[in-house]
Amino acid sequence: MFTGLSAFPLTPSTDDGIDEAAYARLIRRLIDAGVDSIGALGSTGSYAYLSREERARAAIVAVENAGDVPVIVGVGALRTPDVLCHVEDAQNAGASAVLLAPMTYQPLTDDEVFGLHRDVSANLSVPLVVYDNPGTTDFHFSDDLHARIAQLSSVASIKIPPVSSDVDDARARIAGLRALIPSRVTIGVSADGTAATGLLAGADNYHSLFAKVLAAEYVETVAAGCADEVKDEGEILDQFWPVWAFLINAEGSMHPQTPTI
Repeated sequence: MFTGLSAFPLTPSTDDGIDEAAYARLIRRLIDAGVDSIGALGSTGSYAYLSREERARAAIVAVENAGDVPVIVGVGALRTPDVLCHVEDAQNAGASAVLLAPMTYQPLTDDEVFGLHRDVSANLSVPLVVYDNPGTTDFHFSDDLHARIAQLSSVASIKIPPVSSDVDDARARIAGLRALIPSRVTIGVSADGTAATGLLAGADNYHSLFAKVLAAEYVETVAAGCADEVKDEGEILDQFWPVWAFLINAEGSMHPQTPTI
């Protein structure tokens, strides 16, 4: 579940709420393309703007249309009681894991973020993915905090921000973190522009915003290229730059060059 390509779809919405039919089509398209997991209600899934009821329905639709492919559901919220409600809804929907980003209005301390993960871990029957997304949340995990949180028994993976485009620097970054966490905890990288570098540098999986745009082409070209240890990721990704250029004026987690998803 925590290796390969995890695709993060949008959550189509209308004035009346989630467009469930459109969302189901998106999920099925990603499944047909051969992704390894679905990251439902990530930042590109606009989870922070949805009500509890909308998020619960999105989780159900994602799981129902994913077949045997694992669905990892985002559960972040401003208040711990709300996070725990989203955890309950995700588990009731049949999520294979949950994804937790520390949301905040006031700055958070490391102890507060650890406490959040500890409280969520105590209420989980599925694995937990730590969502390190500083470009969106403005919270910056230290490696020491990652090491501390990774000791919680439910933690199965850590999604880190983009690595360097230099494979040696990326390898040093991933190896440094891996040395601090249990061997059972995998490391995932984000940002499609350095996905190949991250995998070549030793990451276990990558979390893709862009896979939702050209799902089949992206899975076939990028994932296969990484598996074959293609050294020049530019050869893999250049064909997608026209689409990225079209999206370049977007902001936040929708931005194709933003180091978060």
